[in-house]
Amino acid sequence: MENKKTAVLLINVGTPDRPTVKAVRRYLSEFLNDRRVIDIPLVLQKILVNLIIVPFRAPKSAKLYQRLWTDKGSPLLYYSESVQDKLQQELDSKADVFMAMRYGNPSIGKALAAIQKGNYDKLVILPMFPQYASSTNGTAIQAVTDEVRKWNTIPEIHAINQFYDHPAFLDAFTDRIQSYQPENYDHVVFTYHGLPNRHLEKNHPDESIRTCNCETRLPEFGKFCYKATCYQTTRELVARLGLKPGQYSVSFQSRLSNNWMTPFTDQNLIGLAQKGNKKVLVVAPAFVADCLETTVEIGWEYKELYEKNGGEKLQMVESLNDSPRWISAMAEILAPYL
Repeated sequence: MENKKTAVLLINVGTPDRPTVKAVRRYLSEFLNDRRVIDIPLVLQKILVNLIIVPFRAPKSAKLYQRLWTDKGSPLLYYSESVQDKLQQELDSKADVFMAMRYGNPSIGKALAAIQKGNYDKLVILPMFPQYASSTNGTAIQAVTDEVRKWNTIPEIHAINQFYDHPAFLDAFTDRIQSYQPENYDHVVFTYHGLPNRHLEKNHPDESIRTCNCETRLPEFGKFCYKATCYQTTRELVARLGLKPGQYSVSFQSRLSNNWMTPFTDQNLIGLAQKGNKKVLVVAPAFVADCLETTVEIGWEYKELYEKNGGEKLQMVESLNDSPRWISAMAEILAPYL
């Protein structure tokens, strides 16, 4: 059989074009007006986002992005561009690799225009979020399919909606963690981006969320429960690292209200410091590239909080970024579709 001409589209969440209030306001507006991100009634969403959240949050967020920005620009963008280039080299002629951001630039529309022009037989969509959530993987896949369905000729489409349990991803993250010698720390914190509790409830049939017990096992219906897959990711990494109960914990960061997933990472770190854990290693397996949530929120803000409460050293584990092991892992994740 003749090989099908294949395009691979990598999608990450996005970043402002510049660390200015104007650019951040534009980015936040696109992000928070997404119906999968804030899923309250439309009129309330428009009022809340455009009249309250964005005007007040943009100046604060711009200051944080200014701390994050480097000579090469936004880390999320330059790591994504590097991953695209290196994965292209790894895949060689098996596929052409494209990259887009769900919000901001390079846009999904621009990437798809190039893919449409290339007349590909097959399109493989890979959102760069290991654990499925409607507000990340779901919105990325929907944005692509909404655009492609307008095409006259629709290619064969495959969407990889999560990869938290893929051995290559887990082995790559294990390698990264081991390079920090976790045995030299009092405690290891696995932190994941939080979600509103109602997002979790939507992914559970009937009342099953009340009996999920996903902290200790992956229930039969739990493969698309974000909380369950976060805990399963941790169990897989802990087994590879040889950590024992009491040596690690799981918590959730970046909350916008107290009606989000618990326990909260900032409170977890305060508690660890107050209990005498002087050295803590923090791992964020929901992020495959360093960004505002890892570098600034954990590496700077949570570090300061931890030290104020008696901790001596908080070390953030660098994400997979564009490491050779991650590039090889991505090739393995994509292999069945190429």
